[in-house]
Amino acid sequence: MSLITRQLCAAVTGALLAISPMAATTYPAWAQDQGPRSVADLADSLLGSVVNVSTTERVVAERSAPMPGGEEAEEGEDDAEEPYRDFFEDFFGEDGPPQRRRAQSMGSGFVISADGYVVTNNHVIKDAEAVVVNFADGTVLDAEIVGRDPKTDIALLKVEPETPLNPLDFASTENLRVGDWVMAIGNPFGLGGTVTIGIVSARNRNLRSGPYDNFIQTDAAINQGNSGGPLFNMGGDVVGINTAIISRSGGSVGIGFAIPAEIATAVIDQLRQYGETRRGWLGVRLQKITPELATSLGLDKPRGAFVAGVTAGGPAETSGLQTGDVVLSYDGHPIAEMRELPLLVAQTEIDSSVDVGVLREGEEITVAVTIGLLEEDQARAEPELATTPEAEAEEPATEAPTAVDPASEAKMTLLGMGLSPLTDELRQTYDIAAEVAGVIVVDIEAGSLAAEKRISAGDVIIEVGQKPVTTPQEVADQVEALKERNRNTALLTLSSANGALRFTALRIEQ
Repeated sequence: MSLITRQLCAAVTGALLAISPMAATTYPAWAQDQGPRSVADLADSLLGSVVNVSTTERVVAERSAPMPGGEEAEEGEDDAEEPYRDFFEDFFGEDGPPQRRRAQSMGSGFVISADGYVVTNNHVIKDAEAVVVNFADGTVLDAEIVGRDPKTDIALLKVEPETPLNPLDFASTENLRVGDWVMAIGNPFGLGGTVTIGIVSARNRNLRSGPYDNFIQTDAAINQGNSGGPLFNMGGDVVGINTAIISRSGGSVGIGFAIPAEIATAVIDQLRQYGETRRGWLGVRLQKITPELATSLGLDKPRGAFVAGVTAGGPAETSGLQTGDVVLSYDGHPIAEMRELPLLVAQTEIDSSVDVGVLREGEEITVAVTIGLLEEDQARAEPELATTPEAEAEEPATEAPTAVDPASEAKMTLLGMGLSPLTDELRQTYDIAAEVAGVIVVDIEAGSLAAEKRISAGDVIIEVGQKPVTTPQEVADQVEALKERNRNTALLTLSSANGALRFTALRIEQ
């Protein structure tokens, strides 16, 4: 390219830049949706309300082992004893006696009220002896733990500021879309006041970390120490609390997760009011509806939550919900997936009446349920207490053979399962509880659908197509009846030896 040509190109480029809108100091509102050119003003207005949360705890460690640090990062360990290591090893041996030492961890948090309430993650302050909140202006305040909730990983702290603080506001995430811009501020690796930006990568993520998982996924850089910090929309409102990352190295790989604002605010309000969470309780044990299960129930597609058990004396049983019901809606909200129901129930006001739409034996009905208060011991006992009314009403299994035609006593192979009546000998062999009645599985064909569904010898078939069975022939008859109704799957109600129920759909070989 000649000198004249280069000079001409430079002149044209300069002229274009001079008149380009990108050269302006402001940008139109629509540009924010395309990605703001700068978030400096927004970040500057928010940094003072985001804090570093530092905790101190006593830990016990062997002298030869590295000190365990806090959950987020290992910082500030006391090395004063190091010059005397040789002395202690000579006196006690290399391992030495257990030592109590202080370990520190650091996370993030943010202010939600002018009078000093601060939100962070529960795992940041778990087991802490002391909690200190560090502000961007250098102010350091001791914090009291008002309450914490391990199930959602949220904790509420309280500090006593000399002057009112600048609280952040939560925003609804109902209209938050995948691709929207978000910004995180936090304390990664102890580097306070760090701002990162990205987009919403996904919604409603289930990490199986708790019963109420419903995370926002983002590619904004989140690292160790960001836990408890806010995730902002471009209006400067909090849409989530940063809480987890997926990373093999411990650093950000662009997959971070935040607790949605709706879940956070409900928990925070309860912690602030009661010092603990007060969740709604329905009293059911739920099972995910697979495509096979949906077909066997007559559903057009997998949706809803299958009631695999009802807690004796719980709100569901008292209100008339039954094992085998499919919950299709709750208080007007359609249930697309099983995990949506516990979250909605948990957020329901105690003692309120809610309409629950269910599918029962092919018919859609509405059941009014009065929601109870979830207690931790109730939640743990729920699977053991969940039994079907049909199973409870059965005659003792030891009496069953006297009422059964001898011709039906023979074993039968069906749907890849070897079936037998539940005799006294088999009950003793498989240690089947006395209250369990049905047809016992004595063997499984390798490679069969039953094997794929993890049905095993010792399982007891209580119902086929939600109809009770007591002999192998009754199982076969029910399968034939399903074929005649053009059903290609059979819903089996299975009991373990101790009476715990599960439901499995097997494809019927036509």
